[in-house]
Amino acid sequence: MVEVLITNERTETFSNKILKILVDKFPSLKFNFDLEDFNETYPCGHSVLRVEGNLIKINSIIKIVKSYNIECQLLEDRICS
Repeated sequence: MVEVLITNERTETFSNKILKILVDKFPSLKFNFDLEDFNETYPCGHSVLRVEGNLIKINSIIKIVKSYNIECQLLEDRICS
């Protein structure tokens, strides 16, 4: 299973810190951050946090990310204008 989240995190240094925290908390899951184009404001301009694994506790992951003052939500299927 793969879940895709969007965040407003822009820096590689802090995204790497968040990845380490998530891997430590959920060692059976794979995490990947893609820092994206921020020409628009969040949520249309965003970075992507991918989570892969068998049992993904998405609400727990979102709560952890948000505890570091990072906006985080499931990626919606929509077109930004």
